[in-house]
Amino acid sequence: MGKARQQTASTTVDARAHADTGFSLVEMVVTISLMGIAMVPIMMASFTLVKSSALNRTVTRVGTVLSNAADRVNRAPESCDYSVYLQAASLAEGWGTDNATAVYHYYVPGATAAVAGTWQTGSCPNGVYEDGLVQKVDITVTSPDGKLHRSVQVVKSQI
Repeated sequence: MGKARQQTASTTVDARAHADTGFSLVEMVVTISLMGIAMVPIMMASFTLVKSSALNRTVTRVGTVLSNAADRVNRAPESCDYSVYLQAASLAEGWGTDNATAVYHYYVPGATAAVAGTWQTGSCPNGVYEDGLVQKVDITVTSPDGKLHRSVQVVKSQI
């Protein structure tokens, strides 16, 4: 009886050794190919996410500079030039002074109340600030890479 048991144990060990030979080359190639195919969409999604995140960060920073510049111009005393306030808003974000620019207009009222006035290009008539002057400052902020622009208008007056 001991010999029969020994023979069965030996056959079982041989069967296990034969069944535990590992994966074939074809199985490995198929597995790696399937993993590669599955990884392509995951990598593309990751790249898109990183690009979208960078764009959102830039949009937020441009908005911050624009709000800061508009607030500074709005709070500034009336003058013919507000560029120092725009530059300060841009520098506060760590950008160069040329990322925030302004275009100035001033309002010239009509001859009578029935005649509409007009906006003239320039910050002040003849470069001199006058009491009662109404100014429109078009502020534009551009991202450092030049791809994103945002604008806002600020109207200043003592009226």
